[in-house]
Amino acid sequence: MTPAKQTKLQPKPLPKSPTGIPGMDEITSGGLPKGRPTLIAGSAGCGKTLFAMEFLVNGAIQYDEPGVFVAFEENAEELTQNVTSLGFDLNDLIKRKKLIIDYVRIERSEIAETGEYNLDGLFIRLGYAIDRIGAKRVVMDTIEVLFAALPNQGILRAELHRLFRWLKSKGVTAIVTGERGEGTVTRFGLEEYVADCVILLDHRVTEQVSTRRLRIVKYRGSLHGTNEYPFLIGKNGISVLPITSLGLEHKVPSGRVSTGNKELDNMLDGRGFHRGSSILLTGTAGTGKTSLAAAFVDAACWRGERCLYFAFEESPSQIIRNMRSIGIDLAPHVKKGLLQFHAARPTIYGLEMHLVTMYDLINEHQPDIVVLDPITDFGGMGNSTEIKAAITRIIDLLKSKQITGLFTSYTTEGDGIDQSVVGVSSLIDAWVSLRNLENNGERHRGLFVLKSRGMAHSNQIRSFQLTDDGIKIGKMDLAGRRSALSES
Repeated sequence: MTPAKQTKLQPKPLPKSPTGIPGMDEITSGGLPKGRPTLIAGSAGCGKTLFAMEFLVNGAIQYDEPGVFVAFEENAEELTQNVTSLGFDLNDLIKRKKLIIDYVRIERSEIAETGEYNLDGLFIRLGYAIDRIGAKRVVMDTIEVLFAALPNQGILRAELHRLFRWLKSKGVTAIVTGERGEGTVTRFGLEEYVADCVILLDHRVTEQVSTRRLRIVKYRGSLHGTNEYPFLIGKNGISVLPITSLGLEHKVPSGRVSTGNKELDNMLDGRGFHRGSSILLTGTAGTGKTSLAAAFVDAACWRGERCLYFAFEESPSQIIRNMRSIGIDLAPHVKKGLLQFHAARPTIYGLEMHLVTMYDLINEHQPDIVVLDPITDFGGMGNSTEIKAAITRIIDLLKSKQITGLFTSYTTEGDGIDQSVVGVSSLIDAWVSLRNLENNGERHRGLFVLKSRGMAHSNQIRSFQLTDDGIKIGKMDLAGRRSALSES
């Protein structure tokens, strides 16, 4: 008897509603489940209401999907004021019939618990609002207020099931927010079982640094990221920062970019670094890392390229003054708008806030070159895993936008040449190591190319000097002898 052939169904992707929140649609593979309820749970102050509101605003503006916001704690005026600072004009959306905010006042003392307690009145009210503007998205914030007067678990469970089934029957993509419970996702411990998607928000303080984390607890019918992802509330709303979002499928630009020094270009196959690559300059204090970075930026600006320089130790005016001493004047580039500095101490806020600031400035300035000087200062802001994850996100962002990134990093005298302080050397395309060398009682600066992917490069250790006429790199290696500089 011939066995029956087994037929395999073709996978059918679950319909989804994009959130429009940067990073969120990446880790959810497209957004929240379309036409189904999603539970957003978390403690006070973690961003539940803002997440829900941004979902509605983005839906109305970006995807032409009107929304209804049912509030049980804040009225329409308070909600409007709270999100104005993020650039959300709720009044305009209300006038254009893209949004309805319905404040439902519930007094616990006015609720008489009976066996006939139900949500029929709320369903009628919400159904009218949905039909009035043709809403595709609904938010209910927060569910605890609605059920706070129900100590009877049987009634509570029945009404929760009714609520979620009713939302599904209306075909709207819904977000229901809830407070986190003790040992459970929510206070009642029931909502997470009836929701199709559960997202947990967390706000924690570690060593006096505040961070927010997001985790998808479950997502029926869809693959999703399972890690904890940092997210921030910035001037433009929420940003989620997934380290695994980039699938290493970014395009690689053609062409080369000069280092700003002819001799160093010659050490790199005569044409400098690959455009869109990640470059690391390492060395001990005083070896010239910032000077080489400034020469790189100066050359780029003279070519008419836009540069963004993140400085974590010196102010822009100090960098400009110091570079004049070696014949590099960055001030004209700043005046023309080709060079923009952003200077801040790393300890001023956490890693995630630094990342969002960089993301915003990169998107705003649209640079061709980005410099981070130095990345070593992030070492005191988290463990090695967190720091590497942060630098990885920056590198991935730059590569996805085909931006050439240059990073400087401190090393100590005892570090081997194969060690990077932040542990991201494997992600770097080109690595130039700077060293202090002693010869005949004199100190010399040494330079060599440790690696440069995709090109032939010099294996010599060259000496170089910082002169008032620029950076002078020796033509011979330092194999136990003094470098031969150009008659200087």
